[in-house]
Amino acid sequence: MTPQFQYSTLSHSKEIQQLGNILDQCFIGSPGDEEIYINCIGLENFRAIHQNQQMVGGLATLHMGQWWGGQRVPMTGIAAVGIAPEYRGNGVALALMQNTLKELYTQEVPISVLYPATQTLYRKVGYELGGNYCIWEIAAESIQVQEQPLLLQSLVLNNHQVFYDLYQQQAQFTQGYLDRHPGIWQLLISTQEKQKVYAYFIGSQDQPQGYIIFTQERTQDGAILKVIDWVLPTDAAVQTFWSFLGKHRSQIKKVQWKSSVIDSLTLLLPELTAKISHQKLWMLRVINLVTALEMRGYPQGINTELHLEVKDDLLPANNGKFILSVINGYGKVTKGGKGELQLDIRGLAPLYTGLFSPDQLQQLGKLKATEAALLAATQIFTSVSPWMADFF
Repeated sequence: MTPQFQYSTLSHSKEIQQLGNILDQCFIGSPGDEEIYINCIGLENFRAIHQNQQMVGGLATLHMGQWWGGQRVPMTGIAAVGIAPEYRGNGVALALMQNTLKELYTQEVPISVLYPATQTLYRKVGYELGGNYCIWEIAAESIQVQEQPLLLQSLVLNNHQVFYDLYQQQAQFTQGYLDRHPGIWQLLISTQEKQKVYAYFIGSQDQPQGYIIFTQERTQDGAILKVIDWVLPTDAAVQTFWSFLGKHRSQIKKVQWKSSVIDSLTLLLPELTAKISHQKLWMLRVINLVTALEMRGYPQGINTELHLEVKDDLLPANNGKFILSVINGYGKVTKGGKGELQLDIRGLAPLYTGLFSPDQLQQLGKLKATEAALLAATQIFTSVSPWMADFF
């Protein structure tokens, strides 16, 4: 007998506590931690799943944006997906995700992104690998950058607005970067119980050229300086960043920061002694195919068409043949065409983000295309490796 599930919003304080208790157990948190998270993200952004009138799980929806080809595409992040352990294994999580994606489609959300605890579940509903989240580290004593071309100005960290414009300038040119949800900003800059957060403008406070936000932590292996956010738009800002971090070597053993799987910041180090200490892959799902393809930015100077044929088992409107016409950085989608590049909605995700090239995806059996369609897809989608600096 197929279990009957009921999908709903949270409606009262008792449900907040119920979902908080489930998520505390799922994510091994301290009692009450998840209730704080729910209140931070906003009650209206949570969804719950019930079985026989009993709440058995839920998730958070974070409505924000993601930058693709220099254009902001509205995106809903999925976070805190948790199912009570006694109800796992009977399709609750699958039903929760299916209902959420159908709801997001009715809201005309183009794309969704999440960090998977298990890829199998999310692949069943159309997500596929989209990009990287990497933590790099380097021994502080090996940062041999002496010259500091710009001043640093310490500032009190009490809101994110002072960083917003600088962040957006960097974000729009970074494939996969977020136009952050306010809750992500709040969690980023909040001072934790045993951890002070430090912030510096790079350049003058009136005309900052970047910023660095970090924490310091003592461990059994020595003290670590963790850069939790940075904006470094020029070589002078990057050099100042390295010089400043190197000056901590008398007390700090390691420095950690978030960057792409290929990190351009390390190009200004005299010796490349840095390495990736932690890596996660996030997944993306195209929810509204036409909107997702039209809102994304594309390379300038190309004028071409790509004839797609897409299969989507969950959202029928994404099924069929489509023509993507790209002219000078903008895309237009019409129905019909020759279907020269065939793939399912999962295969579209890493093509859309540029994580893998069309040739690689064909070699892996994720798409089937004519030689002309492969060439057009390569012109349209190939880019630098997509990444983001936020884990949610």
